[in-house]
Amino acid sequence: QVQLVESGGGLVQAGGSLRRSCAVSGGTFRLYVMGWFRQAPGKEREFVAQINWSGGVTLYADSIKGRFTISRDNAKNAVYLQMYSLRPEDTAVYYCAAKRAVDGSWTRQSDYDYWGQGTQVTVSS
Repeated sequence: QVQLVESGGGLVQAGGSLRRSCAVSGGTFRLYVMGWFRQAPGKEREFVAQINWSGGVTLYADSIKGRFTISRDNAKNAVYLQMYSLRPEDTAVYYCAAKRAVDGSWTRQSDYDYWGQGTQVTVSS
């Protein structure tokens, strides 16, 4: 059974930074495309970022491009989301997700096979 366990959420002031981590167990990590999604109150879950199996190809939502960086460490079976210049509108529950693929562009919730539990990120103004 593949499990994704997230850490690193919390409260930060606008303009600050946070790093989210997601540890994956129970599968062959390098065989997954990894993604991050978020869901703000009253809104649908939305795509944030994606990284291919090697870490060499990334994809970002326009709303966070240039402020967030996705990365992965295949030796540690982990994916990260470094968030800079945070804004109040970034407040949401953030989820990591895994898709059984090594490449491609996957931006829909339904594309992904496994999900983390989600962790709140709150950005105060």
